[in-house]
Amino acid sequence: MEIVRVSVRRRATRAALTLILGLTACSPGGGSTGDGIPPAAPAAKAALPLIPAGAGIERVNDLVKDPARDPLPADPRMAEAVKLGLEIFRRTPELARAYVGNRMTCANCHMNGGQREKALPLVGVAATFPQYRGRDGRLLTLEDRIAGCFQRSLNGSAPPHDSREMLALSAYIAWISEGQPVGATPTWLGQNRIAPENLLPIERLDPRRGEQIFLARCVACHGVDGQGIDLGFARPGPLWGPDSWNDGAGAARIYTLAGYLRYAMPLTVPGSLTDEEAQHVAAYINSKDRPSFPAKDGDYPGGEAPVDAVYYPRYPRNPLLR
Repeated sequence: MEIVRVSVRRRATRAALTLILGLTACSPGGGSTGDGIPPAAPAAKAALPLIPAGAGIERVNDLVKDPARDPLPADPRMAEAVKLGLEIFRRTPELARAYVGNRMTCANCHMNGGQREKALPLVGVAATFPQYRGRDGRLLTLEDRIAGCFQRSLNGSAPPHDSREMLALSAYIAWISEGQPVGATPTWLGQNRIAPENLLPIERLDPRRGEQIFLARCVACHGVDGQGIDLGFARPGPLWGPDSWNDGAGAARIYTLAGYLRYAMPLTVPGSLTDEEAQHVAAYINSKDRPSFPAKDGDYPGGEAPVDAVYYPRYPRNPLLR
């Protein structure tokens, strides 16, 4: 069972985890103050149904709501779908092979099974659909949104709405969304954003500065080549190249990716990058080649693509390639 394997991996990779934490502690924004005194614990806040945003790498596989531990739907078919949904979430290229075109998993972006604060949590999202998305120019169902992730972030194809994979992922997301009022947006959604007044103009983004920060803060998990290092208990996804997200994915937008990096990364000390640092790193990552999404010319039918959509036709050439 996957959860058992994860436990074994944790014990087997204790030395690797110690090394990663040590590298992070030596980098800017590490786990101690200048005089060697550990920083004060953050003030307590109202409990959320999420793994805290500041949780370290040792909690990368923790779940607030776990199908192996918590009550499942009474219908055994629905219960099995929920359990399968989490497995697909974690092992997407393996268990949804027919619809995946790279080495990314759902959990690479939606950490802790979509149950982590400020890491694109999915808790409660089932209650927010249907919803309008400007990129598509129409109302979307939850299944439409999942299909879009397969096409863009996973650089694959859309599973049919009645497929085993789609039903399992929908069942899992609905299960972790139980108890959320229909039509209300939970307060923890949409938090991976940098304040508009702190956004740097595209022309001020510096991929070379981003590369310096990446080499200092990110290679312990992602490697110099950005393809991700197998840590045993976790495998970060590729950040560029043919096995990464394509140029029509949300992460291919500079400010979108920067907001994620700002609050969810580095995994060892999440939230330690500044607004400016996160934007330069996002510019570095999205100055790289990645697969092309063939249908992106049809995106944003109501107007021009956003200014940070650097792979889109609004730019004759990626403006970060200087």
